[in-house]
Amino acid sequence: MTEFVATEVQGGVGYLTLTRPQALNALSLDMVRAITQALDQWAADPQVHAVVVAGAGGKAFCAGGDIRFFHRAALAGDPELDRFFAEEYALNHKIHRYPKPYIALMDGVVMGGGMGISQGARRRLVTDRTKMAMPETNIGLFPDVGGGWFLARTPGHIGEYLGLTGAVIHADDALYAGLADGFVPANALAELAVSLRGTRFDSGDAVLAAVDACVARHRDACDPSSCMLAREREPIDAAFGAATVMEIVAIVSDGNTDWAAQTAATLRSRSPLMLCVTLEQIRRARAMTLEDELRMELDMMHDVFRYGDGVEGIRALAVDKDHAPKWRPARLDEVERARVMAFFDSPWRSEDHPLASLSSAL
Repeated sequence: MTEFVATEVQGGVGYLTLTRPQALNALSLDMVRAITQALDQWAADPQVHAVVVAGAGGKAFCAGGDIRFFHRAALAGDPELDRFFAEEYALNHKIHRYPKPYIALMDGVVMGGGMGISQGARRRLVTDRTKMAMPETNIGLFPDVGGGWFLARTPGHIGEYLGLTGAVIHADDALYAGLADGFVPANALAELAVSLRGTRFDSGDAVLAAVDACVARHRDACDPSSCMLAREREPIDAAFGAATVMEIVAIVSDGNTDWAAQTAATLRSRSPLMLCVTLEQIRRARAMTLEDELRMELDMMHDVFRYGDGVEGIRALAVDKDHAPKWRPARLDEVERARVMAFFDSPWRSEDHPLASLSSAL
């Protein structure tokens, strides 16, 4: 497979473990291919009834894609960059439509590409160490890996808030937003993983029952009173339900709470162009199938490193680390509507699209 993805079948369950902890289990193209290969093999294997995916190292499930590779490949015009996103999105789709129970143990950092390999799971478990986000606007990108689709299906306008700001949320917020199915304390999650490996299962339903029983035992361990999204739901909906990013920024700037001040400052630090692109993406995604939304994302990604702020955003955050990106344009009021809409023009005819074969069928 690859040195950064460990695979094992035990007791009727296929175990996928990301083993790149020094990079917070960030995904490379080889890792995407290894996961895809394993899932294809296990889907066809009658002795495998379910799949469990986890991250090694104790700090991260998966922090996203390998953004330094994105930067190098974009500057070099490397075609591997386009292949990465096409194959990653195909993998995200495979997980959403997987014919057997797929269970994601979302302990630690779960961001970007980590959300892509977990949001399609039949059970998404979070812990007291979970730090979840779609932080792409911070590096001049947009919430991809199906992000437009699953953010658009959160309550109210939470999706716009999470997509535009890239805010980091925790277990209680993830449950409230419908981005997780159950909470298990980190130490109990480790015990669950050991218990699963020590049990012989004869069906996917039996694996799900064992997971659900563990969640039920810890039902009261997650404190809903600390849920930021619930606490700020009214101002989130009031601001992020506005028609334009300019209006959103104006509304939060007029607020007199710490949340409003922090949110306004965050939005002003993001790429103005990609804020507008992201808002358009999430609004469109509400009426789209997953398949069409992923195809739209690949269309968008084709442009983001060529005409957008992706190269500059990654340079500022991860390469030079000066945290002073020079966004183009620098101000929201300079973003032209035509430039935003150009991201949604496909460079491919529908029959030639790299993701043309995606289907809603299991």
